[in-house]
Parts: sequence; C-alpha cells; structure tokens
Amino acid sequence: MSKTTHPRDPIEHDLTTRFRKTIWTPFLTAVKNYGMALPGDKIAVCLSGGKDSLLLAKCMQVLKKYSKVPFELDFISMDPGYSEQNRQGVLDAAAMLGIEPYVFETDIYSIVDTVATSPCHVCASMRRGHLYKQAKLRGCNKIALGHHRDDAAETILLSILYGGQFKAMLPKLKSENFEGMELVRPLYLVREKAVRAWLASTGIRTITCVCRVTKSEDGGKRARVKRLLKELEEERSNIIDNIIASSENVNLATLLSYKEDESEDSVSFLEKFNAPGHAGINQVDRLF
Repeated sequence: MSKTTHPRDPIEHDLTTRFRKTIWTPFLTAVKNYGMALPGDKIAVCLSGGKDSLLLAKCMQVLKKYSKVPFELDFISMDPGYSEQNRQGVLDAAAMLGIEPYVFETDIYSIVDTVATSPCHVCASMRRGHLYKQAKLRGCNKIALGHHRDDAAETILLSILYGGQFKAMLPKLKSENFEGMELVRPLYLVREKAVRAWLASTGIRTITCVCRVTKSEDGGKRARVKRLLKELEEERSNIIDNIIASSENVNLATLLSYKEDESEDSVSFLEKFNAPGHAGINQVDRLF
C-alpha cells in the first residue's frame, strides 16, 4: 500500500528554497544569535497586513513547524481604526498563509489624528503598548514585530537628522512598562528588497498604513530618509550595512557626550578631559 502524501505549501517551499539565502537563512541567524525563540516562550506574532508582518508570520509559522525548540506562537492583529475593507484585507492576506489571527480593536487612528507633532512616534508607541497589553493578557512573554534591516538603518538616520541624537533599533529589548515582556525583531538581518521580492512571488495583496501622514504628499520623515538611502545605495551598495555597523563600532572617546541609560545624565568629554591627572585644558589656560 502506497504512503499517502500531502502537497507541500508552495509559499513555505519558496521561502526555504528560492529565498533561502536572502530571507530564510538571515531569519534563522537572527533568531539563533539573539535568542528570540527559547524553550517555554509564547510569542505573539503581530500581524498588520503589511508585507513585513506577513513575511514574519510565515517565517515564524515555518520555524514552529520544524524547530526542535519547544515554544508556542499566538498570531494577533490590532485594528487601529481600519475601514471594514482594510480589516478584511488583513484577514484575507493572513488566510493565504494558513493563519487566522486574533483581532482586537483600538482607537489609535482617531487619537493620532489630533496629534500635531511627531504623530508617527506617538502612533508607534501606542501600537506597542496595545500589543504588549494584549500579548500579556493572552499569556505571551514576547511580541515579535516585522522590522527589517532597512528599518534599522533608517531609524539611525532619523534619530540623527530629526532627533539630534544617535539611537539604534535593537533586535531585542525588554519592555519598560510590562514586566517580563520582551520585543523581538526576527527579520532584523533581512533586507527590504528581499521582502518585496517574496511578496511579489506569493500574489498576496497587502494593506499599507492609511493614516494622514502616509497619505500626505511626501509620506513623512521616514519616507524621505528611505528615498535618501535609496539614492546613496546606488552609489555605494553597502551603505545600509555601514550605517548599522556604525552602531556596533561606537568610540565613546570621540563623542561630545554620551549616557549609559535614557534616565541618566549625559557624560561630557570635558568631564574626563578635566579629570585629575589629565593634562590638556590647564596647559592651554596658561597662554592667556
């Protein structure tokens, strides 16, 4: 009697073969190197209906299927104020991946519409807060978001150009407001162009953020930085890697000031320069 076989999921097959080098291997590397899926974890995989979150969901689904590490997944989707059409679009896209997410509602869009300055920052913070809360209520200890390598590079430039500070997007961090909760970014090593190529291969229709900022003519600050990076990458192909590498090769001795933690005061280079035993400014003073 012949063995009964079931047809393999074509999206899964492409992910682990055609996109092995550009997506699957970088994804597995990030998960392993940063300890994103550990024994006993219950991870809330956050689905927004965009290309990044859909790829994340599929990668995590396939990882769970074949991994020997005992962890659980909970696919959740937040409705920030979608139209009925957009909400159904999220569900339809997830269904094509064989996923049926838990959906919960918020009034984020209506609140952000009243914010005059930095609406994207406010929106992101509110989204994270709601996701942490729902994930914890559902017994999860981690939330997984679909940020990729380009997002990480853009964040560094955004903080420098518009925030007047140097901040990097970390692959993993602990929540300050929800004890015992962590945020992980399993696509941290995956390039956005690979995500776009994967999406095109699936035939899945996505929805994008439909807030007033992204619907504006220029798409906001992040869209401007994205355009800048695209132009720079045409001249130097490793520009994204170099920007992220800058956050791994920081020389504190060359900075005007720095701080170990957000809550701490900055340490100025003059504090060390004028420390006992350090010759420098005192010698210069003698010239006057």
